[in-house]
Amino acid sequence: MTELSGTYVPSTSEWVRNQVETYEKSAGTEGNTLLKTGIPVIIVTMRGAKSGNVRKIALMRVEHEGSYALVASRGGSDENPDWYSNLLAHPTEVLVQDGPAPFRVTVREVKGEEYNTWWERSAAVFPQYNEYKAKTSRVIPLLVADPQ
Repeated sequence: MTELSGTYVPSTSEWVRNQVETYEKSAGTEGNTLLKTGIPVIIVTMRGAKSGNVRKIALMRVEHEGSYALVASRGGSDENPDWYSNLLAHPTEVLVQDGPAPFRVTVREVKGEEYNTWWERSAAVFPQYNEYKAKTSRVIPLLVADPQ
């Protein structure tokens, strides 16, 4: 099954809502980069930790051997993004869309050497992650989405 059942609640952020809608309507041929940066993105669909509603976000496309990094940077804020809690609460109710169709993944948080490896991969795609890391006192969580 390549969708999550339940009520879809679009992002409160207009640009995220628009990007997700454009990406999905075009099967990933449009809306597939972060704003005007040219950096590829994926769409991540998840279940809300508290509401149980379906949520969708666009994240940088950091792929390695079929798995994807999901960097909870929130622009270097001192708080984690809301979606981080959603993924921890429902790690097997997650879809990634990287192209025409979404597919199921299982999400896990990485630590130690695996964290460092995925961080390097992520910063190679989006160097601003290193600026975000320097800007906050928290350790920016890094999750990996592995295909089911």
